[in-house]
Amino acid sequence: MCIFCQSGIVESVWAGQGMPPEEVAMDCYRTVYKGGAGEIVEKKSRFIAEVYPVTEEEEAFAHLEEVKKKYWDARHHCWAYVIGRNPGQERMSDDGEPAGTAGKPILEVIRGRALTDVFVVVTRYFGGTLLGTGGLVRAYTAAAAEALAHTEIITRIHGFKLRIITDYTGLGKIQYILGQRGLAILDTVYTDRVEITVLVPDGEKGALTKALMEGTNGQAQMQELENCWFAETEEGLLLD
Repeated sequence: MCIFCQSGIVESVWAGQGMPPEEVAMDCYRTVYKGGAGEIVEKKSRFIAEVYPVTEEEEAFAHLEEVKKKYWDARHHCWAYVIGRNPGQERMSDDGEPAGTAGKPILEVIRGRALTDVFVVVTRYFGGTLLGTGGLVRAYTAAAAEALAHTEIITRIHGFKLRIITDYTGLGKIQYILGQRGLAILDTVYTDRVEITVLVPDGEKGALTKALMEGTNGQAQMQELENCWFAETEEGLLLD
């Protein structure tokens, strides 16, 4: 589980699969860490979907060209992307399919998962049987969802590094407070005092400061260090 989910930080922002509340939309967002792929077959038509993390339109189009070269004999390469936030830039393409049956369903899958900085392309090999508009919408939706199911999605949180300085008497209480809030300890230095460096989401600053001051009777010292983005991945903590 994400270390920040333990304290409910992420759940409070990403309740369900809708977009985050306006007041926290700038503080965190969901995106693709590692792309994935998926395939479905509908009435002998193959739908091959691939997901890529992107931050610029040029990256998306470069991936599209790669896909077209890889599946050069396919009839359609339909796609959608969302880049940026507040608001994000959205584009889509049906690439020859009936209007609204391919690009829009792919985009709706991305929206439904509240993702940004992501490009999804679905390649179709026609199987000889017409699917109709409803069948196409379902097939492109299912293919995009299948690819995202094999994609590593992360929540990037904006916050800062906080250095907490305490004597050994207050150490246990501080560790308890940090543990209760699910905050990541980056480093601990033991000398005549103890210095703990911890990652704090922006929205936790006030509550954490209050808890630390009350828990140590005002004895803990706090130094706010650099701002950063961080996320929990399958490989561990991602910090930048």
